[in-house]
Amino acid sequence: MDQLEQLERMQQQNEAQQRDWFEKGLIERLPEELRDSFSEEQLAALKVAFGARKWGKHPVDLRGTLNIWRWRYYYVFLLGRNRRELSRAEKRAAALAHASILALFLSFSTALGLLVLYLIKSAMGIDLFPGFSLGIWGWFKGNFL
Repeated sequence: MDQLEQLERMQQQNEAQQRDWFEKGLIERLPEELRDSFSEEQLAALKVAFGARKWGKHPVDLRGTLNIWRWRYYYVFLLGRNRRELSRAEKRAAALAHASILALFLSFSTALGLLVLYLIKSAMGIDLFPGFSLGIWGWFKGNFL
């Protein structure tokens, strides 16, 4: 009998793992005497009736309400990895954002590199254009050296 009970427990665990998140959440909230009383059809109907959507856990999940004069406003700020399929417009916007960030990074890196090269050149006393200076070396030397 002990092996039979273990086999039944394993089958119950497999069934529980196969149920989706909505069914698991619903069954966990029900009293024990009602947990096995629902058929698959009834569970599916409850899922449709409640419009179940899985929002999941987010690393940043801020929710609250604000009372301003006579009105109450709610706010929700969620931040986390996007796991849904993006639309064409969202993919285009994401590609544009990536290109903009890359362009800004490359521009900043280039400007910083040129500044460092200019400071090294000036520190070594190299004058590319005699009698002309941007004044950066004098400012740098006066404030940092």
